[in-house]
Amino acid sequence: MAASTLPHVLVTGGAGYIGSHAVLALLDAGARVSVLDDLSTGFRWAVPEGAAFHRGDVGDERLVARILQEQEIGAIMHFAGSLLIAESMANPLAYYLNNTAKSRTLIECAVKAGVPHFVFSSTCASYGVPDVVPIREDTPQRPINPYGRSKLMTETMLRDVAASSPLSYCALRYFNVAGADPRMRSGESTIDSTHLIKIAAEVVHGLRPSIAVFGTDYPTRDGTGVRDYIHVWDLAEAHVAALRKLIAEPGRSLELNCGYGRGYSVFEVLDAVDRIAGTKIARRIGPRRPGDPPELVADNSKILAALDWRPRHDDLDTIIGHALAWERCLAERRA
Repeated sequence: MAASTLPHVLVTGGAGYIGSHAVLALLDAGARVSVLDDLSTGFRWAVPEGAAFHRGDVGDERLVARILQEQEIGAIMHFAGSLLIAESMANPLAYYLNNTAKSRTLIECAVKAGVPHFVFSSTCASYGVPDVVPIREDTPQRPINPYGRSKLMTETMLRDVAASSPLSYCALRYFNVAGADPRMRSGESTIDSTHLIKIAAEVVHGLRPSIAVFGTDYPTRDGTGVRDYIHVWDLAEAHVAALRKLIAEPGRSLELNCGYGRGYSVFEVLDAVDRIAGTKIARRIGPRRPGDPPELVADNSKILAALDWRPRHDDLDTIIGHALAWERCLAERRA
């Protein structure tokens, strides 16, 4: 599909980590882009030139309705929300507000404005502790934490709305996202991130003294949790491919895993960081975190079959290398 056929896209949470990469991918593809972000965790500088910026809350119905109408929005990519599992266990109502109630407001605004396409930032946390790994999209969704439940509720709303309106959607269930734009235009800049590779990069650059390993008694090959790491730029391009699919096949909705189909343990990731950085970062062994399953690895055969998309950075060393390079960029920004 030609780039010129992409509609004007509203990206909620477009000043955040994954959202800012999606904005870049959309602009690279020739789309018009508007960003809605309250900057509670995102950064104004992360929104590139060429994208219109609106500061505000995705749950502000009047604001959202005005943007959709005035900007003639033809598609929504929805990233805005909260994403920390431990925080969701401690404050579940905040997650049901940010991830579920505000998503309902956004979906209702989309239906009222006649926006036909909706790409949703979902999560593998909706599966909980799967019976079989790798995880297929038809694996029962039994989340074990409020974060996963709050995202699953939004998937359910989208499924029901798509059955009763012209809205079609693609829910992309992310596995562990890491890395940075290969051109270093954006990367993970979150304050107090809980992402393993981001924290390891901060330790390498002296921003933290050590990294915590939460649990070494899981039923995995070395006792630490196993995760499927996907490069953020591959993920951003998957969003553009998903939107193209929705446009090409009106009325069809999709739910797709976003991963590579290969898992790495915490120790394997940290060993790779040590090797690539040429240093050994200090590790602190601690107990398991509540809400963490032992192993999450995607079966990605469905997304490869459904979308015109192939990962281009499917390599742990590349992911870590880009994360370390971005951390250097942030250090230069602070200097």
